[in-house]
Amino acid sequence: MPRLYGDPSFPQSAFYSAYLRTYLERDVRAIVNVSDEKKFLSFIRNTAARTAQILNIRKLAEDTDITRTTAERWLSILTSANLVFLLRPFHVNISKREVKAPKLYFIDTGLAAFLTGWDTPRVLRTGAMGGAIFETFIIAEIIKSYLNKGLQAPLYYYRDKEQREIDILIWKNGRLHPLEIKMTANPSKKHITAFKALDNLPAPYERGEGGIICCYNEIISLGEMDKAIPFQYL
Repeated sequence: MPRLYGDPSFPQSAFYSAYLRTYLERDVRAIVNVSDEKKFLSFIRNTAARTAQILNIRKLAEDTDITRTTAERWLSILTSANLVFLLRPFHVNISKREVKAPKLYFIDTGLAAFLTGWDTPRVLRTGAMGGAIFETFIIAEIIKSYLNKGLQAPLYYYRDKEQREIDILIWKNGRLHPLEIKMTANPSKKHITAFKALDNLPAPYERGEGGIICCYNEIISLGEMDKAIPFQYL
């Protein structure tokens, strides 16, 4: 976003309004015909409001007053345009990774804030979506770090029947590296208790070093394998 980056005084609402209008009028039509632009805009807003949540395509369709088939097609458009990233769940049985619902991330956090009505960073940080936008920002930065190297991001999330959830699992060299994302300046071991779910992985899986990405100002140890990692390091 060079205009916003180069000129902080430029009104963000004007920029994103023009950006969204250009996207609808040019890029979307280049991908597929969307007959009802008002509903498509409503769909984009509803998608942005669900960032960092497990995707419920039926509810998303109902809230936009469209069919599930249309919702799936429009979500595919946003994914193809790199506005949305679907983080797949991890299962010990690799073939089951496509079975459960993915987590949805609306990658452009500035546009997501605009679409959901958060006007300033301060208000957003203390508002109801602060944690979700922070998590989305971290996910986006990790994804970009892979894409900039021409690599596909080997990322998953974990959730089991006991409701233990790990925000990110990075698969690297035969190891799963767990990461939790918290908008806190006071990281502790209590934030990573869900990592215990990886203690008894069957072969060939192995638990690697992990940590919590947070707002602390330096790297600190949270045990033998885990650390608190300042988000500025990404």
